[in-house]
Amino acid sequence: MNQAHVHLLVNHFPIIVPIISFIVVVTGFAFKSELVKRIAFGLFILGALFTLTAMQSGEGAEEIVEEMVGISHDVIHEHEESAETFAILSYILGLLSATALWASWKKKTWSNYVAYLVVVASLGVISQAHRAGKSGGDIRHPEINQTFSGEHEENHE
Repeated sequence: MNQAHVHLLVNHFPIIVPIISFIVVVTGFAFKSELVKRIAFGLFILGALFTLTAMQSGEGAEEIVEEMVGISHDVIHEHEESAETFAILSYILGLLSATALWASWKKKTWSNYVAYLVVVASLGVISQAHRAGKSGGDIRHPEINQTFSGEHEENHE
């Protein structure tokens, strides 16, 4: 298993985990459940750890993929830049979530403020995750950029 394979195995988790975590934390607020919010904070931390894994494997994947015929260096560079921004935001969200988890656990009076900050930050992470994921898909999946009319052309020879 090479770094490109590892990258393909782990790169969806940093995108999906914050979305699930967002749903969980909003549910925690809706039901006024500290336990549910704490679970969400833990999931956000897990998402940051998955991001670290994806970033580490991304460098090795780049070395392999950039040598392949038909792969644009510009597309790889765009993905790398987008992924780096996403990673920084994800790490910040992980740290905020660790702070929110600690504050909730210790029943700090300001814990809800940090929890709200986590919710807002998660929206930024989810938005950047979309950009990074889309630019990664552009490397090997040109079909995601095509507009289909819904008509299927058949060859009747």
